[in-house]
Amino acid sequence: MTAGLTIGLAAAFAGVTVKTVRHYHRLGLVEEPQRDSSGYRRYGSEELLRLVQVRTLATAGVPLAEIASLLDAGSEQFAAALTDVEQRLTAQIADLIERRSTLHRLADGDRALLPDRACAVLDRMRTLGFSADYVAGQREGLVLARALLPDGFDAFVAQTELRLDDPRYVELIQLGWEAENWDPDDPRIEELAAAMADLYLANPALLGDPEVMRAWIGAAAKYTLINTHGENQAPISTRLTALTEAKLRAAGIPVPHE
Repeated sequence: MTAGLTIGLAAAFAGVTVKTVRHYHRLGLVEEPQRDSSGYRRYGSEELLRLVQVRTLATAGVPLAEIASLLDAGSEQFAAALTDVEQRLTAQIADLIERRSTLHRLADGDRALLPDRACAVLDRMRTLGFSADYVAGQREGLVLARALLPDGFDAFVAQTELRLDDPRYVELIQLGWEAENWDPDDPRIEELAAAMADLYLANPALLGDPEVMRAWIGAAAKYTLINTHGENQAPISTRLTALTEAKLRAAGIPVPHE
């Protein structure tokens, strides 16, 4: 009886496929045994042990490129190498958990890209009767604000919260969204911008934290990107914002301007 195992049996005993065994051979992880008189390679206990060791390390997350040196290392080097692999696996696990968390937040809509406080602001807008299209545009604006000026984002959200507490502000903003159906030359657009500017001048707190406003002035190009986002979908609202800010600047209020 011929001693040794065929590649198929060796693979089965080691818990891998024949294709994997051949891949290990190509990488030099397991030496190919000599062929017998019939021309078949026969795997003995040493080759089988090596196969099991390689498969175990690979399953544990050790990169194949590192396995050969790991198996040939002394006990101290082996332990140190395993510690290094463990640390990398821990980092990968943390990354995977965060990715899974992001997927869960994606299923929850706004919370994929915004913190809970900002999502609460969007929920408040819906409660106040703002249209789905308006809320969607505000969501995109919040995402941009968080990305472009992260240090001022909390203050930006706080400013929005304060504005939503003002019934007159809510009334004017909702009217401004309705204005999308007006003729571009409708004189009410100028009147609405004047009313909004007057509201800000009468209630300076609605303009937000002066420090944040100065930060936006220093990042005027970013501010403009947010202000003009959605211009194609809501050109009159964008125009209203521009008219209102022009009136505020004329009154001496430092509003960012590119």
